[in-house]
Amino acid sequence: MKNYCPACQSSDFSQVIASERMYGLGGEFLYRECLRCKSLHLVQVPEDMSTFYPDNYYAFKPIKPDGFLIRWLKRARYYGSSLGLTWMDNEYLGWLKNLGTSPEESIADIGCGNGNLLWQLHSCGFRNLQGFDPFIEEEVHLNSLHIEKIPFLEIKGTFDVLMFHHSFEHFQDPLRAFSKIDELLKPGGRALIRLPVTDGLIWQQEREYWFQLDAPRHLFIPSVAAMKIMGEKAGLQLEKVVFDSLPNQFWGTEIYKRGQNFVDFDLENGFTKAEMNTFAAKAATLNQNGQGDQAAFFFKK
Repeated sequence: MKNYCPACQSSDFSQVIASERMYGLGGEFLYRECLRCKSLHLVQVPEDMSTFYPDNYYAFKPIKPDGFLIRWLKRARYYGSSLGLTWMDNEYLGWLKNLGTSPEESIADIGCGNGNLLWQLHSCGFRNLQGFDPFIEEEVHLNSLHIEKIPFLEIKGTFDVLMFHHSFEHFQDPLRAFSKIDELLKPGGRALIRLPVTDGLIWQQEREYWFQLDAPRHLFIPSVAAMKIMGEKAGLQLEKVVFDSLPNQFWGTEIYKRGQNFVDFDLENGFTKAEMNTFAAKAATLNQNGQGDQAAFFFKK
């Protein structure tokens, strides 16, 4: 049990008690909020976390690799995007542009789950792809794509690009994780970390009902300031921050405030189309104002 902030080492806290709400398992989980850098961390991590990652956890759903035609279309879209045809952009192509990466570079996706993003990149023509996730059941080994059941701190080798898509908040020791990032990156390498942040207005307003608090799976949720602090300690330069929060911050939080769990909730009939449009518009506005509840951080070694 840490008596100091994992990000800035301050010992000044407020606290919030949260419950497991995605599956409706309940329980009480104490989080501390650092009064200096505004990060959150779970005080006592459950001994058996497998309870909170059942077989139907969203990241483990099986995927079907693309066929030849779909791969060709995705590759054409990637090259069109790389030539400046912005109408061909999508979310992951935007990440690649901000990372300045190319198909020849080595890319590792940490906490990749079923490897969906890696398969997308594979279809685009990337040929040096690696995924790591300690909770997957089956590994994947192709000539150019490998997904292995290995915890982050046990990964060997070096890479041009590391990506963490909503996996970093599952690490108990973020400073150690940043040190490992520095170890795994080649000189001039880049890292993309996407995760929830406490800068979000929804966290400040709704506290324990915040959809992305996601107790007890999320062990550490930083602020933008905390991410910069930790990156600098590891010798990584924070080059860009892009807020990319979604409407789920509103409808998910509302589900929890109604006393219902996410898995069993009938989302299609739970909100009107007008309500969902309002949620989407609010999310876009908050992203523009730097008050969204998640962000993408682009670091360079």
